[in-house]
Amino acid sequence: MQVQTIFETERLFLRPANEEDATFYLELMNSPKYIEFIGDRNVRSVSDAIDYIREKIYPQYERLGYSAYTVIRKSDGKKIGTCGLYDRIGIEGIDIGFGFLPQFEKQGYAFEAASKLKEVAFEAFGITTISGITTKENFASQKLLERLGLKQIGTQILPTETEELLLYSLKRELRSN
Repeated sequence: MQVQTIFETERLFLRPANEEDATFYLELMNSPKYIEFIGDRNVRSVSDAIDYIREKIYPQYERLGYSAYTVIRKSDGKKIGTCGLYDRIGIEGIDIGFGFLPQFEKQGYAFEAASKLKEVAFEAFGITTISGITTKENFASQKLLERLGLKQIGTQILPTETEELLLYSLKRELRSN
C-alpha cells in the first residue's frame, strides 16, 4: 500500500489536521465528553487551537509521517471528528485515538475511521503494535477498541498524569509467504 495524504472510506475522508481546522478543533476539544474522557487541553480560542495544532500535531507528522486526522463526512463535507495515530510517552506501540462531536456519535463513524487508520498503520506505516488507552468509565471507547481487535492487557498511568487508564494492544500479524 502506497502512503497517501488523504485516506478514504465509504463515507469519510481522513486528512491530516491543519490550521484551517482550528475552529472545528476548538468546538471538539471543548465538548463535554472530550473534556471528560480525553482531557481538558486548555484550548479556549481559535488562536489556542492553532497553537495546539502547530505544537502537538505538526511535529509528530513531520517526524513520523502520521498524527491526527480530521474526519470529514463525504456527503456534505462536514468536519465531524478526529482520529489519529499518536506516539505517546509511556505507551508501547502507537496509540490509536478518536474523538467525535456529540451529534456524530453512535453512527459508526469512529469505527469506520479507526478501522482505516488501523489498516494504514500496519500496511503503509509499518507499525507493529497499536495501543489504545481509555478511562475506566468510557465504555463506548472500550467497546470500540475491542471491536477494532485490541485486547485489554492491563492499566497504565501516563507520565505527568495521575489517572489510571485501561491499556489495550494489538500486534500486527506477520504473514509468511
